[in-house]
Amino acid sequence: MARWQFCNILHIGDGAYRLWQFDAKSGGFTLNREHRAAPGESLPFNVVAKSWRSLWQPKLNVAWLPPESVFFRVIELPKSNFAETLAMTELQMEKLSPLPVTQIVWTIHILAQQSDALRRSNAETGAKEDVPTVGDDLQTVIVVIAARHAVEEFLGKLEDQGYLADRLEAPMLDQLEAMLAMEDNLSRRSETETGATTDAWIYPSVFHGQNAALVAWWHGGALRNLSVIVLSPGGDRAKDLKEQLTQLTWAGELEGWLTAPPFWHLVAEGNIATEWENTLRVGLGEMVHTAPPLPLEELAARTARRSAQAGTRVTLLPQEFSARYRQQFVDRLWMRGLIATGVLYVVGVLIYFCAVGFLAVQTHKVEKDVASISGSYTNALQLKARYEVLKERQNLKYAALDCWKIVAEQVPAGISLQRLSFSDGQKLSLGGVTTPDQINNLFDFNNGLQKAELNGQSVFKTEGEEPLVYHQTANTVTWNFGLALRRGEGAP
Repeated sequence: MARWQFCNILHIGDGAYRLWQFDAKSGGFTLNREHRAAPGESLPFNVVAKSWRSLWQPKLNVAWLPPESVFFRVIELPKSNFAETLAMTELQMEKLSPLPVTQIVWTIHILAQQSDALRRSNAETGAKEDVPTVGDDLQTVIVVIAARHAVEEFLGKLEDQGYLADRLEAPMLDQLEAMLAMEDNLSRRSETETGATTDAWIYPSVFHGQNAALVAWWHGGALRNLSVIVLSPGGDRAKDLKEQLTQLTWAGELEGWLTAPPFWHLVAEGNIATEWENTLRVGLGEMVHTAPPLPLEELAARTARRSAQAGTRVTLLPQEFSARYRQQFVDRLWMRGLIATGVLYVVGVLIYFCAVGFLAVQTHKVEKDVASISGSYTNALQLKARYEVLKERQNLKYAALDCWKIVAEQVPAGISLQRLSFSDGQKLSLGGVTTPDQINNLFDFNNGLQKAELNGQSVFKTEGEEPLVYHQTANTVTWNFGLALRRGEGAP
């Protein structure tokens, strides 16, 4: 029972639909919502349909079969587990079923035993039972039978509403269980000479537009029989009712459990109670005790609780329908999964194309901007190149003057400078003549130029220089050397 999260109970009456949803998480089966649908209206899809959420929040869909589609039989069997009780019942189905076994669906309901308190009440009143109550070794079993064609037709109506039932139930079972719990009503007895305690509970209903009723016969605190009476639409209804009840009474006497006139109880309210009470009093000439039936909400809660506790026991729902509904649920999950995947894929593709389109627009815009400024950009590059050339010329001019100044300041008096060239703005070449006695001064001149500084920074670099070379004749020394100008490397 704890595995169910929600339980839906569907009731169809006079063509109208009434749906209750119970919250079963805590096991209390509290009413969560109620929905009424007129003929032609659809049930709320999100309430009755099963989706991915049902995998971790299981939902139980139960539908009440119409009372005219159900037959009841009461038998007593030795106490045993449900499987063995079901097997014992199956052996008697040929005798119990009003239709061929191949044309019916059926299940059983083991009725709870009479409470110990009720037994004590009977003992205190001195009631003496000619027929013993159900002993500790016996159990009362209600066999619920329905025609297969009626069940299939009913399931077709439910499918049209999108309601795929997991179970089909007869609410009268819960009404009988509730009556068993009404100890005060069951223990109400009239002391007669025979001391017999038999109660006949009449539950009015409508079968195919005719007034009918289910009669539950209790004797010795145990349910003995369930029978149906149908009143003709015309004629003397009181007389008709008396004849049918008399026949049922004779049947109970023949079976041996009815030994005295029963106490009559009518379970109805409103106009139905007034109509049936008058008919019963006229037809039977006896007192009829009237009690209100269980409200439909409470009856639905009892059905939900019983259905959740039943688990996977045999139900009135044909197995082929159950298997088909389960397969439809699985197929629906697969289809929804595939559809969701397809939708996500389409959304991803749309996002991709939107992104590509947006980037294409941005790219086109940039290309357009580039095309619009390409002329001015080219002109700017040309102006920049001209500026660089002019700036280079300016720098070279000042560099040449700086070199000339440094050479003029460093050249010794005995050394004659005949050639000074400044090539490519990178190299300074010097040449001249001197006397042999000025060779040392010539080397000092070379070293001084290599170490020359301007504004605190070296003017020449050691890499790429040409060493000092001289040729000596009798009275003359011809010399030359080259220096690499330091530019772009922190040069002034």
